[in-house]
Amino acid sequence: MVFTGHEFADGYPVIRKTLRKHHVPAAFFLTGDFYRNPGFAPVIKGLKKDGHYLGAHSDRHLLYADWGKRDSLLVSKRQFMVDLMANYAEMARFGVAKEEAPFFLPPYEWYNQQIANWTTEAGFTLINYTSGTLSHADYTYPSLGRQYRSSQTILDSIWEREEKDPHGLNGFLLLMHLGTDPARTDKLYHQLDFLLQELKRRGYQLVPLRELLP
Repeated sequence: MVFTGHEFADGYPVIRKTLRKHHVPAAFFLTGDFYRNPGFAPVIKGLKKDGHYLGAHSDRHLLYADWGKRDSLLVSKRQFMVDLMANYAEMARFGVAKEEAPFFLPPYEWYNQQIANWTTEAGFTLINYTSGTLSHADYTYPSLGRQYRSSQTILDSIWEREEKDPHGLNGFLLLMHLGTDPARTDKLYHQLDFLLQELKRRGYQLVPLRELLP
């Protein structure tokens, strides 16, 4: 289980309680803005206390590449490096050293080969969620129109993906958000308990990120 966070953390109480209930280790990739927000300090400390992986998601949640032309960079190498290091500097204030957080999940989960190369140069490993489900669409809300995905639609996409792939969801990185815009009232994190129960019922083990990606 992988979670990202930038502006919102409304799902924290439910997510933390549910992960504890099922003894599930998760990875939380948070922006520098999230780490430096005084209101989110208890969230970060709580996740760290529970032993979850705390990682980087960029400092200011920059868009690295054009949505329509992925190879077109919107940041320079210097901007990228400065932003990334600022994210890790904020993590250090919570006692998270770079060596403890080698994986980097890019903002918007959108990047290109150049960003991946720069990440490697910086000494980190770029990762992303596994494609094939709509779990990452839990941030959408009704006024977005056709982009909106209900929690039921998202859950259905997970089981459909499992059915279509001969390997099921083995090795899968499922991404959700730690919090979402208030305009979305159908919060996917309220379905997390059911999701984890069902995954376990189907025989899956949810393991730490560093065990899945050594």
